[in-house]
Amino acid sequence: MALKQFAIDFAELREDLYLRNDVKFHYFLYSSNWNLFMLQNKKLISLKNILKDDYNLFEYKDNEEYRGVPTGQQYLDEDGEIIDYLTVSKDDHPKRLKYKVSNKNILLSSLRLAKSPALYFENKDLSKYVFSNGFYIFKVDINWNKKFVLYILRTKRLKNVLDNHIYRGIGISAYKKEDLLKIKIPLIPKPQQDAIVAQIEPIEKEIKQLKSQLKDPQEIINKVFAREFGFDEYLYKEFGKGMTSGTQIAPSRKLRVFETDFKEFAKSNILRFSTRFHNPPTKKLMNILNNINTIKVKNVIQSYEKGIQPKYNSNGEIPVIKISNLKNGFIDFSETEFVTKEYYNSLSEKKKLKKNDIIICVTGKVSLGKIDYYEYEQKAITTVDNYILTLKNNYNPLFFTYFFRSILGYFQIERDYTGTTNQIHLYWDQISNFKIPNISLTKQQQIVDEIKAELDEQERIKAKIQKLRDEIDQIIEKAIQN
Repeated sequence: MALKQFAIDFAELREDLYLRNDVKFHYFLYSSNWNLFMLQNKKLISLKNILKDDYNLFEYKDNEEYRGVPTGQQYLDEDGEIIDYLTVSKDDHPKRLKYKVSNKNILLSSLRLAKSPALYFENKDLSKYVFSNGFYIFKVDINWNKKFVLYILRTKRLKNVLDNHIYRGIGISAYKKEDLLKIKIPLIPKPQQDAIVAQIEPIEKEIKQLKSQLKDPQEIINKVFAREFGFDEYLYKEFGKGMTSGTQIAPSRKLRVFETDFKEFAKSNILRFSTRFHNPPTKKLMNILNNINTIKVKNVIQSYEKGIQPKYNSNGEIPVIKISNLKNGFIDFSETEFVTKEYYNSLSEKKKLKKNDIIICVTGKVSLGKIDYYEYEQKAITTVDNYILTLKNNYNPLFFTYFFRSILGYFQIERDYTGTTNQIHLYWDQISNFKIPNISLTKQQQIVDEIKAELDEQERIKAKIQKLRDEIDQIIEKAIQN
């Protein structure tokens, strides 16, 4: 890795409360002087003069359930809307879920790489929502339009600063509120702010209308497999949404109680006492598998190989597919690390990804069961957290992938993983014995075509939404630059 160098005066270091010496921070600070839009000859104002702390503790009541909102990406979308939550109560909630929020507040996730830098719930009933201490919670100065400030905080410029310049730490990294509040923006008269907001609001409405047409990819896949292989309504509603590949396993900390007959234990290859193995939904899905024509994974596999612990190199050319790159529907190359060609060429051919391979994650509480189809010509490798599966020509790899993203496939992963808490794993002996439908290639392709057509339509809608988001960003940029 090449050594990064920069020059700085010790007097400049003194200006940072936490005495930072990383180049990404000081490059932004001293190249811009915290001027977000890099404007000259315009009066600027720091965010600390616009945003004021407004933290209020949430009051939990006995025998009530609430909706906890952590900072994780799975709970909020790119427009700052709540898409998931934890069901919590006074006696059963993480200590970090502690703040109440009003419709007057603007929130910012303190974490790097949040989907949306800023949140504002204009008309939402928030009485049952409790928010994590990982959010910075503000009220906006009365001389500023809250939605205009929100749009400023959602600009690509601001997100770039949060994600690439002022964050601290490695791994799960965050930025300090004190750094955020130093950022300067142009001092714009409120009537002009109001006019900009009025221009943007119809675009927001169009985004919401398009979002109402979106379906969860898991729902699309499950419905097709439910029709083909006989899921009943109970399984689809009660089991399918809560157990989809790449989601947190066993999120509830409450005691799970189940009943089973001792003769049920005799049906297992090994003596299993886990609720996930013997609970009613699992047993129903096992019955479905037993009542359709299936074969085992090992009968359609040409080869399998675990990934490696690579020697990363910042000057490398060959991407490494890690857990974070697996999006359970596509592979994201935007945040990729690399190895050199020389290192890649030294590896066994079995360790190298090939077009039409399948990557499945076999470790981690949140990531276990993520599965993606490698449809790329790009040379690449993957890490020890994942298996590489190459199928025989008599089985469609995309059908295989969709099947293990459906509840009929994923419940087998949930049923058979080993370990506790975060140290959970799948091993080849388990994967190789998973059951898959034994149907013709023609039928497999029909199912793939149907699912893919619906998923492609969803992607077209998402592209329209992103175009509108970009339009909002351009309106803000144009208004500020003029």
